[in-house]
Amino acid sequence: MLLTNKNRLIEMLSSALQGLAQDRSLGEVPLPRLERPKAVDHGDVACNIALQLAKAWKLSPRDLAQSIVERLQQQPGFQDLIAACEIAGPGFINFRFSNAAKISVIQEILTAGAEFGRLAPGSGSVASAMIEFVSANPTGPLHVGHGRQAALGDALANLLTTQGIQVHREFYYNDAGVQIANLALSVQARLNGLKPGDATWPENAYNGEYIAEIAVAYRASAQYLDDLSEFDKLDAIRLFAVAYLRNEQDIDLKTFGVQFDCYYLESSLYADGSVAQIVKDLQNIGKTYESEGALWLKTTDDGDDKDRVMRKSDGSFTYFVPDVAYHSSKWQRGYEKVINVQGSDHHGTIARVRSGLQGVAQQRGWTIPKNYPEYVLHKMVTVMRHGEEVKISKRAGSYVTVRDLVEWSGGLTPEMTAKEREISLQRGRDAVRFFLISRKADTEFVFDIDLALQQNDENPVFYVQYAHARICSILTQWGGQLADLQSVDLSLLQSKASDHLLRRLAEYPEVLTDAAAELAPHTLAFYLRDLAGDFHTFYSADRVLVDDLALKLARLALLAATRQVLENGLKLLGVSAPTKM
Repeated sequence: MLLTNKNRLIEMLSSALQGLAQDRSLGEVPLPRLERPKAVDHGDVACNIALQLAKAWKLSPRDLAQSIVERLQQQPGFQDLIAACEIAGPGFINFRFSNAAKISVIQEILTAGAEFGRLAPGSGSVASAMIEFVSANPTGPLHVGHGRQAALGDALANLLTTQGIQVHREFYYNDAGVQIANLALSVQARLNGLKPGDATWPENAYNGEYIAEIAVAYRASAQYLDDLSEFDKLDAIRLFAVAYLRNEQDIDLKTFGVQFDCYYLESSLYADGSVAQIVKDLQNIGKTYESEGALWLKTTDDGDDKDRVMRKSDGSFTYFVPDVAYHSSKWQRGYEKVINVQGSDHHGTIARVRSGLQGVAQQRGWTIPKNYPEYVLHKMVTVMRHGEEVKISKRAGSYVTVRDLVEWSGGLTPEMTAKEREISLQRGRDAVRFFLISRKADTEFVFDIDLALQQNDENPVFYVQYAHARICSILTQWGGQLADLQSVDLSLLQSKASDHLLRRLAEYPEVLTDAAAELAPHTLAFYLRDLAGDFHTFYSADRVLVDDLALKLARLALLAATRQVLENGLKLLGVSAPTKM
């Protein structure tokens, strides 16, 4: 645990409570929590532990609060940490940190740099974790839903890493089944000169222009052989189309700044017998039964509203069966913490996958937690452009792609030079990633392209990035060495605006911890916007490059620390921290 001012105070509170409990021959006491008061005048942090324990301890809350304060004042280092504490209302204890304690965060930040707020590798609640995200079927381009998954999953992986956890990023390809067969038929139809709307165009074919692009590429490739049987032709088309679209998706992910440690193929679960073994395991423990020519899984035993078909009457498996095999492999590979980032349409699969895993665990002697894997489900993204909803992309045929979103948000135009294009794509990627992270995953999100293009305070990513660039400009104007700021007199920082900024900086480690624990990267986006706001307020209230050298250096040190935290936080979200704008 990082020894922030709040953590030091929590340790002192715990020690005081344990001492009081021993005096009264009481049992264990809960870990006290500190909250930020709504009114700044009430202090920096507040604790309601006296109200929680008063009834059990047979004391009035205020009397218990008074006893806690008296015991606290005997704790070593308390007087250095706390400038004032008072009992308020029915028994709240309000604390105000000393100025020395508040300003200490500046040196902590400047010393730790990019590591500020991070726990040491290997010190996390688990040694390793896997996050599976995007996992798009290789049947078309990545759409905006995949973009939201990419932004959320990558940010979550970064956040877990800050908590000392080794994180593995994985992409699961559904490269087997009916959808892949329809992809091959679609490309074959294009090769035969058909197009959407023709009388003989396959009913379940994909209509996007990308199908025509695949057909052209296949005809020009070395794999195109006209003397194959119809069956072999279709198989060759399938293999080519899947490889083509996987490559296209990889290009989009690279443009989006997302990388994976592993790409796992659904087809491998059939090829190595994993799916068949899963079915056998579940049958062996009596978790299945036959009915109406199908094999059913008793998911109602694990809280599902009805049992689910595993194997249909035609002998094919339903889609959740390979999912059970896949998640069994995750457990076998040693990942005790697994998080899946998926669309909310996957909600119905959670109970059946977990039920299947519990059955497999019973058969194999594993102890898998009942909430394994964990899920982060996101809702739909609506794209607005020029005041109207954008429903389809010409290339995709039925939805807006990630590539569209990045290019539109960056203001990309055909006339741009290579350098201008690079800058535009970076700006677009930053906007898309920040926007898609900036709301809770389980809320629907309206992505406004026009807002993403604005260069003003209404655009949240611009607002945060501009704060970073503005600080860089001030530091450049000063022209000194940043190392010199680590030994300045920080006690001169006593204004109301600097106090707000110091408090916000001190919250950063806790923001990372909470965001990782709650699987909520949007809270980091909120924090960065608040931090940027506190900086802009400070800059308006307290001139930095003043004639008083000592005061100037103190304020520059505060800005350097703020710049570092802005950069650290933006990096975790996969967003750049420009030095000029």
